Amino acid sequence: MTELQRLLAAYDANRAAGRACALATVVEVEGSAYRRPGARMLVTDDGQLTGAISGGCLEGDARQRAQRVLQRGQPALITYDTSDEDDPRHGLGPGCQGVVHILLEPLHFQDPDNPLELLRGFARHPEPAVLATVFRQVAGQALPDLGQRLLLLPDGSVRGSALDNLDLTTAIRRDAQQALADNQSLIREYGMKPDGIARVFLEVLRPPLRLTVYGAGNDAQPLVRLAASLGWHVTVIDGRPRQAVQERFPDAAEVRVVPLGEVPALPLSADYAVLLTHNYAYDLAVLQRLLDAPTPYVGLLGPRSKAARLLEELAQAVPNAEALLRGRLFSPIGLNLGAETPEEIALSITGEIQAVRQGRPGGMLTFSRDPIHARPTDMAAGSAYLTTGRTLRYGHVVVAEPSCGV
Repeated sequence: MTELQRLLAAYDANRAAGRACALATVVEVEGSAYRRPGARMLVTDDGQLTGAISGGCLEGDARQRAQRVLQRGQPALITYDTSDEDDPRHGLGPGCQGVVHILLEPLHFQDPDNPLELLRGFARHPEPAVLATVFRQVAGQALPDLGQRLLLLPDGSVRGSALDNLDLTTAIRRDAQQALADNQSLIREYGMKPDGIARVFLEVLRPPLRLTVYGAGNDAQPLVRLAASLGWHVTVIDGRPRQAVQERFPDAAEVRVVPLGEVPALPLSADYAVLLTHNYAYDLAVLQRLLDAPTPYVGLLGPRSKAARLLEELAQAVPNAEALLRGRLFSPIGLNLGAETPEEIALSITGEIQAVRQGRPGGMLTFSRDPIHARPTDMAAGSAYLTTGRTLRYGHVVVAEPSCGV
């Protein structure tokens, strides 16, 4: 189950119980922090927490502040500075060495465009979307439209509370399309007449990773369990009716029996693919079907000699087969973790898929000089109304980023 799914489940349970809730959202981070912009935590009026906004160092104080927000019925923007070693507030200490801005807001169950209802709208679509969250400030004081939002769905439709400002909506939609095209969240400032500034977090929302596991043997079971625990949408396909049954894979979204002769008719999809069939002919048929599929990852279990033989045979049927799979075929499959057991191999495979999805090399962070987290691009405001500001990008060379609370 994804973090969003857990938040929605808790939200629905509290709504049914008539228990008031507030939402805490990390909207901006300067420097290092355990969670990045977009992290969320649900807080009930009696102090129950779902989700996390840090490694444990901010939750206690944020809980108290969220309860006050519920009492007042008004949102608030709070800032935690963990970079000041002499600041003992909130028991933070030196911690993460960063500044974290968190938007706290009461959730109105009757509002169809409250933040979690907008996120529910995204969750119903299988495509990426952008959630724009406004946090306006002048001289440190929040303006009345703090917390306004727009959800921009891939079909071009827009939902949200910022629609009453058409100029702002137009500018946000333009920048949201760019964020979606670049797959890069933005923090954007818009100059507002007469002298206000709207600071907006344009968050690129991505649906759960879709994984198809070809092969329903015993070694596929821990892989499906682990992938599903990460919130991935997992489909299991095998030609053996006794193996490909839902009871063996209760965590899979779908289990299908597809005989070898029907593999060429499988629909083409962008699902990540893992081949664990232990059947050479079935692997060959699946690989040939995936040649024209948009999947970015094809993981093949087995030694290099098996992959070489499969590619050689594929090339006889499709001359450019190797070129079509170049950069997408991973064999031997998984990260080099020294995995031996099915559970360890599952960890190795899911780790490699995550690295490929994020465009990361998958090595040890202690030897990396790159940032641990992708940073939203910060675009500053210009002087004219809703102008395009200059772009300020975070540095790309970091020796180490300490975390906190873990």
